[in-house]
Amino acid sequence: MKKEQEGSLLLGIVALLAVVIIVALIGVLALKPEEVLIQGEAEASEYRVSGKVPGRVEMYLYEEGEQVHKGDTLVVIYSPEVEAKKEQALAAREMAEAVNQKAKNGAQQEQITGAYELYQKALAGEEIYRKSYERVQRLYDKGVVSAQKRDEVEAQYKAASATVKAAKSQYDMALKGARAEDKAAAEAQVARVDGILKEVAAAEAERYLLSPCDGEVSEIFPKVGELVGQGSPVMSVLDMNDVWFTFAVREDMLSGFNQGSRVNVKIPALGEDTYPVVVTHIKAMGTYATWRTTKQNGGYDVRTFDVKCRPMTPIEGLRPGMTALVVK
Repeated sequence: MKKEQEGSLLLGIVALLAVVIIVALIGVLALKPEEVLIQGEAEASEYRVSGKVPGRVEMYLYEEGEQVHKGDTLVVIYSPEVEAKKEQALAAREMAEAVNQKAKNGAQQEQITGAYELYQKALAGEEIYRKSYERVQRLYDKGVVSAQKRDEVEAQYKAASATVKAAKSQYDMALKGARAEDKAAAEAQVARVDGILKEVAAAEAERYLLSPCDGEVSEIFPKVGELVGQGSPVMSVLDMNDVWFTFAVREDMLSGFNQGSRVNVKIPALGEDTYPVVVTHIKAMGTYATWRTTKQNGGYDVRTFDVKCRPMTPIEGLRPGMTALVVK
C-alpha cells in the first residue's frame, strides 16, 4: 500500500512539472515579439498616350495586354477640323502659286479670269460661313450650343473673310499688272502658305498616336467613336523593362537599407525563390506610420520612409502590383 502511495505521489509530481513546463512554454511563446514583415510591391513606369489634336477615336490598333514597340501606331484620331484646314491650305497654295506665276510672267487674260474666279469662290465661302455663324450665334443666345462651338464657327467665318481679302487683292493685282514689289509679295505669299501646309501636316501627323516605349498596353480609356480633347489620355503603356520595388519602412527598421546596399526579396506569386535588389532611393514620407514609446515616461514618433529598390537582374514573370517581402 505504501509503495502505491509513493508511486501516485511521484506521478502527481511529474504531472505537475509537465503542467508547469507547458505553461512556461506557452508564456514564452506568447511574450515573444512577433516578427514584423517588411512588405512592398512591384511598380513599373507607365506612360499616358495622348495627342495634341482633339477629335474622335477612329480605331485602336492594339488591345489591352498586347506588346508594342516604340514608334508603333497605337491609335488613330479622326479630326474634321484638320481635314478642313488641309483643304483650305491646299486651296490657298494653289491660289498663291497662281498669283506668283502671274507676277513672274505678267498678267494674262486667263490669269485675270482665274484670280477673279478664286475671288468669287472666296466670296461664296465667306457667305456660307457668315450664315453658319449667324445661325450658331442665335442658338448660342438661346443657350442651345456651347461657347466653344460658337467660337469655332466665328473663327471659320473670320478666316473666310481674310481669304476674301487676300483673293480680292490678288485679283486687283492681276488687273493692274505685277510690279517688282508685287512679285516679292507673291513669293512671300507662297512661302507663307507653305508654312501653313507644314503646320497642317504636323497637325495631321498628330492624329496618329505612337507608342513612347517598348512595353505592354495596360489600359484603354475611351471607346471607339468617343470624343477626346487635346492632351486627354487615350491609352497607357507599361514599360516592363523599367520595374522596381517600393517598400514603406519604419525608421526603427531601416538598418540595412542604405543607398546602394543589397537586399534580398521574396515574391510570393513567383514561389519561394529570393531575388537580389539594390536600394536606389530613400525618402521620408509625409505622414507618421505609428507611435511607439521608448521610455516609461515618454516616447517619440516613428516616421515611415519610402525605400525604392531595383532588381539586380531581370526577374522573369514579375508584374507590377505583385507583393514583395524583404528577407532578412
